[in-house]
Amino acid sequence: MISSLPSFLKKYSHFPLNEEALRQFHQLKEAFTIAPILSHFDPSLPTIVEIDASDYALGAVLSQISDSGKHPIAFDSRKLLPAELNYEIHDKELLGIVWALKCWRAFLISLSSSFEVLTNHSSLQYFMSSKILTRHQARWAEFLSEFHF
Repeated sequence: MISSLPSFLKKYSHFPLNEEALRQFHQLKEAFTIAPILSHFDPSLPTIVEIDASDYALGAVLSQISDSGKHPIAFDSRKLLPAELNYEIHDKELLGIVWALKCWRAFLISLSSSFEVLTNHSSLQYFMSSKILTRHQARWAEFLSEFHF
């Protein structure tokens, strides 16, 4: 969709305003203005919390699966605090899970069945069975024990 636009962001680059560049710009502008439609939360539907952490920020999506497919319920993101920037990546991903569950706790504790947590850091699936935890991991483990996922 925007194959040539990133090259215009380089220092000292020319920005030829030709028809192809204009078409890509308008396509990108349209993609930014047409967001997925948020659905209302239904405690009877399967629920998914998707989390991702980068070096500088956390992002999460609360979704549910209905007959018509997967629909977003809520989005959230935040920058990491200065102390959190020093965390290892697995702790940043775990922080993302804890933060997202705090954001949407009211929704998630009302579920009659378990929900799914998706992250791209596979080693976190063993976190709750770890024998050695840091202080903040121990606090997070206590908080996470309230949920059924």
